[in-house]
Amino acid sequence: MATHFFADTAVLTGRTMRHVTRSLDTIITTAITPIAIMLLFVYVFGGAIDTGSVSYVNYLLPGILLITIASGISYTAFRLFTDMQGGIFERFQSMPIARSGVLWAHVLTSLLANLMSLVVVVGVALLMGFRSGAGVLAWLAVAGILVLFTLALTWLAVIPGLTAKSVDGASAFSYPLIFLPFISSAFVPTDTMPGPVRAFAEHQPVTSIVNAIRDLFAQQPVGTSIWTALAWCGGILVVAYVFANIIYRRKIS
Repeated sequence: MATHFFADTAVLTGRTMRHVTRSLDTIITTAITPIAIMLLFVYVFGGAIDTGSVSYVNYLLPGILLITIASGISYTAFRLFTDMQGGIFERFQSMPIARSGVLWAHVLTSLLANLMSLVVVVGVALLMGFRSGAGVLAWLAVAGILVLFTLALTWLAVIPGLTAKSVDGASAFSYPLIFLPFISSAFVPTDTMPGPVRAFAEHQPVTSIVNAIRDLFAQQPVGTSIWTALAWCGGILVVAYVFANIIYRRKIS
């Protein structure tokens, strides 16, 4: 049964990946928005923001990486919605394939596409002066956090992809996720914010994830931020995965 699931998921992932590779503008579009934000903040606002001895591009990059992921997962919802409306799910259900493999194919495609976009964004950041003395283990830890965050948001994207009534509705849910880093420590230190805004910024998931990645890049002790970040990502992933599968079963039953 497990072999059947993995084989079916691999085939279906190949199908959805072909859709991505045939329209690379998807990856380019996903990367353009965070790159534009990074250019704007570094070269226009960066000189007015005090980040101590840390260059602003180094300070900013973790938040930009999260915005890249939030931009990319809207396409997951879009692809799912398109498949639902096109009747492809019904065709798959008439075939002897693992039912969960259909969803996992979209999730894995989202993960791979977002990783490609992240590589593009990091490459641009390097051209802009980003530098890190982090070792291999620190980079692997950053990659692990980003993968977990991508999986969490992707399963979250599955829900509107299955339930939306229009294409705009399927992808619009990602907009709040894109703007969430702006009310966090991603762009400015939270201690510069007024009381209520600061309280929200310091206790929402983006801040702990950004702080953990920033400390790893800077070779600083991560403290409790990494555990808080992992707890947020893991919690969102579990809840989104459960609800997405419940909705999926109802849709195909």
